[in-house]
Amino acid sequence: MSGHPTPRVELYPDRITYNALSVVELAHDHGATVAGVAKVTCAHPAVVDAMVAGGVDLIADSRIDNLRQTRERGIELPLMLLRISERSRAAEIVEFADISLNSSLQTMDVLSQAAVAAGKRHQVILMVDVGDLREGVWPDRAVEVAFGAAQLPGIEVVGLGCNLACFGGVVPSEENMSLLVDVREACRAATGLELPMLSGGNSASLPFLASGHMPAEIDNFRMGESIVLGRNVFDRSPWPGTRQDTVRLVVEVVELERKPSVPIGKRGQNAFGEEPAFEDRGTRLRAIVNLGRQDVVIDGLDPLDPNISILGASSDHMILDVEDAVDAGSLRVGDEIAFYPDYAALLALSTSPYVDKVVIGGPRAYPSAWRVG
Repeated sequence: MSGHPTPRVELYPDRITYNALSVVELAHDHGATVAGVAKVTCAHPAVVDAMVAGGVDLIADSRIDNLRQTRERGIELPLMLLRISERSRAAEIVEFADISLNSSLQTMDVLSQAAVAAGKRHQVILMVDVGDLREGVWPDRAVEVAFGAAQLPGIEVVGLGCNLACFGGVVPSEENMSLLVDVREACRAATGLELPMLSGGNSASLPFLASGHMPAEIDNFRMGESIVLGRNVFDRSPWPGTRQDTVRLVVEVVELERKPSVPIGKRGQNAFGEEPAFEDRGTRLRAIVNLGRQDVVIDGLDPLDPNISILGASSDHMILDVEDAVDAGSLRVGDEIAFYPDYAALLALSTSPYVDKVVIGGPRAYPSAWRVG
């Protein structure tokens, strides 16, 4: 027992800083800035501080509440709002985000009004859809929208951006990155603006960047998973020069019994409308732990002990096969079992108010639980 409650997420900021240094160096060698994306941990202060210590140039998040808390903590780096701006929150966006990503001229008009009312000048990046079919104006509309945005008081159009490998799984390539460069040239000619920033995507850009074929004009990247988890987002393999032991999930055994591996009796759907299949492996030692689907994406958990198998989960409990666990003979109710979460699992764990967040090591002390709101 560690003395900390369970379930809990353990954050290792020194290891995240190590990853940030590696990723930032690669981008800086290309002449690009890095926006450190901390949204997967709800902008936990330890993670934000670890990114700052690792040399990121901006802090980015998809939720304005997270940016507000980051700014109120005294972080002085520029703050970037990743989520497409909402007209209903224009005043907050102008107050707490230095830069926002936009694709709607109507929304930028509302941001303009909010900026003028606040006596501020708000920077925007016009998002262009280069093929992934998530956010962004279609390339043949970019000039029209950029020209309209350039006329808005209180708004400074500082560049163009794109997003890849999120919705359609389209990977960064010479073709789509060059398209972004070409669209900027057309927008420059139409507006007379310099449009100095070309934000070329997220952690999915790392392999193409490392290949040396990324166009030199692409001068900003929004990096999250590669820093926080040290992963190549294409296949979740370890990214060279980073650590993957940056975050752990720790749960507690609340029941330990030997049971058959196949349910007994007539079966229908489970609590989630599924009809699960079971392999008959005889009687096995099964552990129930204090975490369920309300808190985490079960498929995104990797036990530190590779001999432990996840059998499934209900809302509140996860069922494990621990028959072959390294310490199966000494395992007791109340003992802890640890997992490495992937991006989806960590996102859910960070958002759940029922999971404690504990910082291990690092130069500063942080609250044991970080809540958004």
